[in-house]
Amino acid sequence: MSQSIYRSKGNVVRSLFGRTKAVIGVIHSLPLPGSPHYEGDPMDRIYAYAEAEARRYRDGGVDGLIVENHGDIPFAKPDELGPETASAMAVMSHRVAEASKLPIGINVLANGAVQALAVAKAAGAAFVRVNQWANAYVANEGFMEGKAGQASRYRAWLRAKDIAIFSDVHVKHGAHAITADRTLTELTRDSEFFDADAVIVTGQRTGDSARLDQLETVQNATKLPVLVGSGVTAENVASIFDFADAVIVASSLKHDGGWWNEVDPARIAHFMDVVRQARA
Repeated sequence: MSQSIYRSKGNVVRSLFGRTKAVIGVIHSLPLPGSPHYEGDPMDRIYAYAEAEARRYRDGGVDGLIVENHGDIPFAKPDELGPETASAMAVMSHRVAEASKLPIGINVLANGAVQALAVAKAAGAAFVRVNQWANAYVANEGFMEGKAGQASRYRAWLRAKDIAIFSDVHVKHGAHAITADRTLTELTRDSEFFDADAVIVTGQRTGDSARLDQLETVQNATKLPVLVGSGVTAENVASIFDFADAVIVASSLKHDGGWWNEVDPARIAHFMDVVRQARA
């Protein structure tokens, strides 16, 4: 492991979830007002769906949750997101926290770091996931800049430094040619240098597994906790835990493995059985 290039921090995974080898489930919300597929559903139905998903995850034994506006696909860039997205997510996330009694995080797509911090502050969330914290890349939505400087100042203005930053490195659904002269090691160190609290490794797209060699590279590049944020299954979670402090998992726990479906209690029970064996 290389020498840190930022002041030492504690392990935020352990402090938030009470353990390493933690499992964080993702609530993919129904389409929210202002998004392409929102058709006027009552807000209570949208919130109730998220609460029901939260209870399924909780009953299945996960350690925490992320609330994400995945139903808003195709996603808008941060400056194109309206206040309706943050306001709906704040209410939904608060109700998820109340229903689950688990630590929760917020991910506002796409790369809405400032919006996620606002939601987290309003809802009492413990962390936010930011898909591009430092540097830049070309995402499905277009050119996407890291928001560390702006978001860090906004977090300080909110007096919300207790909200942790989980930063993706070489994130899925995009091309990274613009930073091709920086190795995965350097990209990881960039997130640490820009004051992230944890780093996340993904595959190429939703449901695509992170490569173990890349995961090992990231682990060796930083003293921050490392998470895997896509493609985690019952078949690969044990090997992933050889390198990762936590996993973020959703698709493989849904009916038929589709992110748009509800959580399947049978799938999550099997997955958590494997996790308990890996922890042992």
